[in-house]
This record gives sequence, structure tokens and C-alpha cells, in this order.
Amino acid sequence: MPKVDLKKENKDFYYPSAGDVSVVELPAMKFLMIDGQGDPNTSEEYQNAMETIFPVSYKTKFISKKEKSQDYVVMPLEGLWWADNMEEFSIVDKNSWKWTVMIRQPDFVDKSLVDKAISELVKKKDLPSLSELRFDTFEEGLAVQIMHIGPYGEAEGPAVGKLHKFIENEGYKLRGKHHEIYISDMRRIKPEKLKTVIRQPFK
Repeated sequence: MPKVDLKKENKDFYYPSAGDVSVVELPAMKFLMIDGQGDPNTSEEYQNAMETIFPVSYKTKFISKKEKSQDYVVMPLEGLWWADNMEEFSIVDKNSWKWTVMIRQPDFVDKSLVDKAISELVKKKDLPSLSELRFDTFEEGLAVQIMHIGPYGEAEGPAVGKLHKFIENEGYKLRGKHHEIYISDMRRIKPEKLKTVIRQPFK
């Protein structure tokens, strides 16, 4: 049974250069998504989201493989980050952050498959953010991105600055939300080697 890997099929979306800014146009894609607020390092709400979105993603993959003979690699976690007033959005003060955590799903995954995964999971485990979980389409459109190699947080500042400067120099304006894709598994990779796609939509 062939295994679909969307990271390999859409390399331009997930493996930008670590040195140069690149422009991409993102089509509509399917995601499992959960919205929340607060510091991801300390927020119970964020931890609850992790304890919900990952089990549902892996159970959906398992059912797809077993019942539809369509296997795929579970995609990395992504995050949209913003504040009500983006001029006050601070890398240091994370308590006021709003966020959406999301995991992309293949086009052949539909709501009925996700619903079946959830119905089987809730029999065996608690999904603390189940009421906030949604299966939705997200279309980002034109964006710039770069690969950041290193720790999260303040260390990402230079990469973010490159994106914003590129947008300004080209005569465009920022729009949408700060977007990160966590290519590396932080449980297995040293902080200095973590790979994170940093993306910013523009108009």
C-alpha cells in the first residue's frame, strides 16, 4: 500500500531555504484545528489542545489505512499566532497570545472519517479540547516563508525580521497571522537543530 507524504508532494510549502525568503501561494487545504489563548509553554488550554489534536489525527490515519486502504504520513503540527492588536504582539509576553493549532489532512480524508475516529477514541480516553476541535478548510494565499533552524521563541526574531523586511521592500503589506510549521519533533531533536517553517501572508 503506497503511503502519501504531503511534505514530499508539496516540498515548496515545507522545505524553504534557511537563508533566503521564498514566495509561495497556498491553496485551500484541509485541517484539524483548535483555537485558544495564552502562553503555549504554561497554558493548560494549549496542553489540552495537544492532547486532543494528535490522538484524533493518528486515529483518523489508522482508520483511513484500515478501512479505505489509503495510508499517509501524519503531518507536522502548525500554529497561527496573533494578538488583538498586532502592534502589541510580543515574542516576550506570550500570555496575551491567541493561537490556532492545526494539522493538515489529505484531501481524501472527510468529516465522516474524522467523526468515526473521535467516536472510537472517546470510548478509551479523554479528549479535553474536543468541543473546540473542528475539521475545516484553510486557504492562506500568497505568503513569504523561510526555514528557521534553532530554538523557538526569541531566537526566531531574525527570520521573522527577514520576512517583514522583504514584504516592506517589495511594496506589499502584511496580512493574516504569523504562521509556524514545526517540521522537527522537539522530543527527539536538540533545540539548536529544530527546523521550523516561518510564514507570513501578505497583500
